[in-house]
Amino acid sequence: MWGGRFAAGPSAIMREINASIPFDKALWRQDIAASKAHVAMLGAQAIVTAEDAATISAGLDRVAAEYEANGVPVNWDLEDIHMTTESRLAELIGPVAGRLHTARSRNDQVATDFRLWVRDAMDEALAGINALQRALVMRAGEHADSIMPGFTHLQTAQPVTLGHHLMAYYEMAARDASRFADARQRANQCPLGAAALAGTGFAIDRHATAAALGFDGPTANSLDSVSDRDFALDYLMAAAQVSLHLSRLAEEFIIWASQPFGFVTLPDELSTGSSIMPQKKNPDAAELVRGHSGRIIGCLTSLMITMKGLPLAYSKDMQDDKPPVFEAASLLTLSLAAMTGMVEGATFRTERMRGAAELGYATATDLADWLVRQANIPFREAHHITGSAVKLAESKGVALDALTLAELQAIDPRIDERVFAALSVEASVASRNSHGGTAPAEVRKRVTDARRALGLE
Repeated sequence: MWGGRFAAGPSAIMREINASIPFDKALWRQDIAASKAHVAMLGAQAIVTAEDAATISAGLDRVAAEYEANGVPVNWDLEDIHMTTESRLAELIGPVAGRLHTARSRNDQVATDFRLWVRDAMDEALAGINALQRALVMRAGEHADSIMPGFTHLQTAQPVTLGHHLMAYYEMAARDASRFADARQRANQCPLGAAALAGTGFAIDRHATAAALGFDGPTANSLDSVSDRDFALDYLMAAAQVSLHLSRLAEEFIIWASQPFGFVTLPDELSTGSSIMPQKKNPDAAELVRGHSGRIIGCLTSLMITMKGLPLAYSKDMQDDKPPVFEAASLLTLSLAAMTGMVEGATFRTERMRGAAELGYATATDLADWLVRQANIPFREAHHITGSAVKLAESKGVALDALTLAELQAIDPRIDERVFAALSVEASVASRNSHGGTAPAEVRKRVTDARRALGLE
């Protein structure tokens, strides 16, 4: 390929460090598509004859059929997917194959192929996020009235509904989807035709190749076109954020499935057992999703460090851009599928959740609020009175609403029998009816909004 400049071939070490075919063979579909768009443009512009363009295009179809049937052969001497394809094309159609590379470089070729691959990966991520959102909305609708403890510092704070809790993850997923949508829009510019770094003197039509490949238009600067990997970093940053949210959801399922909590029974299909302890049902899928988050963040860090010190335009370091993106995409797809299946298949033990909300003095804030509203007591004083009531209930091993009126009035005589209407967990969640609150009526509104946004209504 480039031997005319050199008296001797590469050493075995150079051959091995230089070759990218073991991983960039994953780009073969994108490489064929971009090459077909390029040669069609060359023919339309009379840069190559119509006959040669047709012969090359038909030959590329034959190469694609071989790859589809048998996979991409790995020949390290051919370095990458681009030369592998061009070499096989030459074997099939002869010297005319050499005209394909007119007015392009491997620099703009790989930038185009990789953008096409990342664009597809973004679409796959958006589909996976959408499936998770649908599962969350479905289960949230089922549990708009199911009461559970809400936590801060993993300590019981206030009662909430399970539907409200699940819809919090819907909101996270909605932001994740918006990040991928924004990243896809930025990525949808075509580098093909930028050539090595300076453009080309051939009368090419970059708008035609961009349109043929589904891009919004060609990139505006040839130097930036071949050296930019922002689209890959955008993908990884969005993927890392999704993985953080998935890891948080996985962690909650892990905690909830543990015997001290017992809030959920995970589906058998996403759990494993123990080789020695027959009673075990381990949340391994959730734990692996939690672990995958670290690997995805590592992929982002890897590419950021690779790119941070590169001068314009292309440097060989950029060959290492693809493995972290490929790895992250595979892990993200699997993690989204696992957590979607977990949300869909989990059995929520709502009575146990409700009991935990009662035992944790989660309605203490409601008592303080009642004292402010009904007894006209300043909040700081109400907070102190409520703390005394919690201490008494804790010493007796009962819930707040199990204290007698006499016991409450011994703490503060301004408390009357109306307080008991505010101390049940049902009353507590029903009262949180501000926009975005946990009241069942509010949860149902948010579920309806989400179903409409997802096209389910």
